[in-house]
Parts: sequence; structure tokens; C-alpha cells
Amino acid sequence: MLKNVASFFSLYLATLLMLLGTGLFNTFLSLWLTAASVSEMWVGAQIAAYYFGLVAGARVAHKLIILFGHIRAYSTGAAIVTVALLTMALVDNLWIWLALRFLVGLAMVAQLMVVESWLNEQAENEIRGSIFALYMVFSGLGTVLGQLALAMFPELDYKPIVFAAICSVLCLVPVALTRRLHPAMQVPVPIKPRYYLSLVPMSLATVFISGLLTGAFYGLGPVFAVKQGLDNNQAAIFVAAAVAAGLLAQGPLGWLADRVNRAGLIRVNSLLLLLVGVPLWGWGQLPYWVLLLISCAFGILQFTLYPIGVAFANDNIEPERRVGLSAIVLTAYGLGACLGPLAAGALMRDIGTETFFIFVSACAAILVLYVRPQQVKGDHLSPDAPTQFVPMAEVQATPVVAALDPRVDVESDVSGEPLPEEAPAAT
Repeated sequence: MLKNVASFFSLYLATLLMLLGTGLFNTFLSLWLTAASVSEMWVGAQIAAYYFGLVAGARVAHKLIILFGHIRAYSTGAAIVTVALLTMALVDNLWIWLALRFLVGLAMVAQLMVVESWLNEQAENEIRGSIFALYMVFSGLGTVLGQLALAMFPELDYKPIVFAAICSVLCLVPVALTRRLHPAMQVPVPIKPRYYLSLVPMSLATVFISGLLTGAFYGLGPVFAVKQGLDNNQAAIFVAAAVAAGLLAQGPLGWLADRVNRAGLIRVNSLLLLLVGVPLWGWGQLPYWVLLLISCAFGILQFTLYPIGVAFANDNIEPERRVGLSAIVLTAYGLGACLGPLAAGALMRDIGTETFFIFVSACAAILVLYVRPQQVKGDHLSPDAPTQFVPMAEVQATPVVAALDPRVDVESDVSGEPLPEEAPAAT
């Protein structure tokens, strides 16, 4: 494991710096807008624009890398992110900020695709699983450290923006100085939503709901915390506690997911998530330590929904079409992450801050009602089911990273070829 870290350290370091700056800025922006009495709808729209850029930018980034090469595309992305961050410190206009947030998401896709292409190309088959796991660890670690780094800036001024911009510039260094050869760029597979929706609707619903909750939490979780009487530092720790707990829970939940019915596990997970939100429905203010405990419980349940849903989907898809599955899964998650902050923000603006966790419970209730183990027929059960559970951090990856997933065999994949004529519903 240490040898793998050393071999790809420059790429891991670049990822950590990218997500450290992003994690800090996302929370800072929510707190900054809240302090300025901006409505929750606008706060949610800012994080939604960022995720929309991540979803929409994959094809654009692919063409950019093909035309100009990996290091130039990465450098361009880092430059655009840096300029967008600094411009937000100079321009006081929410509509311009929306455009800049979209641009940041668009540029970060190019950076992520460069890093993931290098990892894919130069990781040998026998270590792909550990390389993938380490990539997710550094991604999650960057997000957690970003929340904690906000404590260095107790005042909501320009300094956190400058720090995020510094991270964006610094992440250029490891990539610019890498001695690794430019990898071949994979051709993106076409997204075929009808086919995968017909086979794994419950799995995709789980992934979509996970996106709704994650996007809403990163955008409006800090707002909720501040409205509960926490200061800015405590609000950042409130978010960090959820993310860190979700990361630490991946191992135990993975062990469990490999030994029980995964549809049932999703349903139990969702029921517990529904119940965790109930104490925060507006019954009254709770002590800080209770809020942290609830945040940790929320993180354990919410941030493990995505990897369980993906494992459930892989169980019921032919191994030869898993690259295409990865593309549609990331799209479903990204769309959820775009819509979640908008929906939660509208509820919080029109009804009250306490509706954030009512929204969480409502989303969880949908999965409790929809995901039913008895409806899983197993008509398309994969020969290697139950597939390996793979820990996944808060998802900002691109379809390129599918090749690193140990459940995927890129050489035998036929996702880009014509589909079977009929695909009866499975999960």
C-alpha cells in the first residue's frame, strides 16, 4: 500500500489540494451568503451550479485533453478555477457568481479527468483496486481537511477565498513536475439511460437520492448549523464530522454489504436515515455535542448510500457493460446533486430552516417505500454477484475513473456496442 502511495503520490497530492480548496470554499460560501442574509434558495443555487458544471463538463473536458494534451488541459482548468475564485471576491453579483460556480465545476472536471487518466493508464491490473481505494481516500481527506481549515479564518472576509485560490495554484505543481508519460485518452461510452433504468431502477434511484442529499448537505448543511446557533467554526466542524464519519464507516458497511441482501440493507439504511433527521425537525435547539452526534450518524448513513447502491447495480448488470453503468450512475448522482440544493433551498426559504432535515427524511422515505427486496427477480444477476463492495468518498469523479474500479474489465467491455432489444426490469 505504501509503495502504491509513493508511486502515485504526485497525483494523489494534486487531488488532495484540489478538494481541500473546494471543500473549504463550498462551506465558506454557504456561511458567507448566510451572514449576508441571502436566501437559502440562492445558497442552494450556488452549489447546484457547481455540480451542474461537473456533470456537463465531461465531454468538453475530453475534447480539451485530446486537442491540447493532459498537462495543458490540467493547467487550464487550474487557472480557470483560480481566476473564478478571485473574481468572486471582487464582484458582488449573485448571477455572475452562478456563472462562475458553473465554470469552476466545468474546469475541475478537466483536472479530475487528467488525474484519473494517468492513474488508469499506469496502474497494473493486480493493484487497480488499491489504487482506486487510495484515490477515494485522498479525495475524502481533502474534503474533510477543507472543512477543518476553515477554522483558520474565523472572520468571513476575503482570506478563505485567497486560501482556496492558493490550493488551486499549488495543485498545478505535482502534475506539472510529474515524470509520468502522458496516458492514452479513453473514448467516452455513450450514455444509454433507458437500458440501465430498465435493469437497475432501484439502484439508480438510490444513487439519485444520494446525490440529492449530498448536494443539499454541502450547500445548506452549514446554513442549517448556523441557524441552530452554531458559530462559523462549529458549523464547519458539523459538516466535517458527517464527512469523516461517512468515510470511516465505509469499511464496516462494506463488510456488511458483502454478507447481507443489498436491497434490504439500502432499505434499513434509509429507514435509519429517516429517523436520524426527526430530532432536527424544529422541535427546539439542541446542544452542540448532540448536533455533532446526529451529524456523524447522518454521515454514516448518507455517505454510504452511494457505494451500496453502486454495488447493488453491479450485481445485476453484465460485467461487459459496467463501464456504461458507471457513466449513467455518475450522471444520476450529478443530477441529484444539482437538484437537491435547489429543492432544499426553496423549502428552507419558504417554510423555515428546520425543513432541511424534513427534506432529508422525505428523501429517505422514498427509498424505504421504493426499494423492496422481494421485487428483485435476479433475471440479470451477474455471474460474479455479490460483487465486491468498493468504498467511495463523496463523488466528484468522472466516467474515466470507471476503469480503476476492480469490478470493471475495460478490455472486455462492450458498453459502446448496440444493446439487446429487450431488457426486463430487475432491480
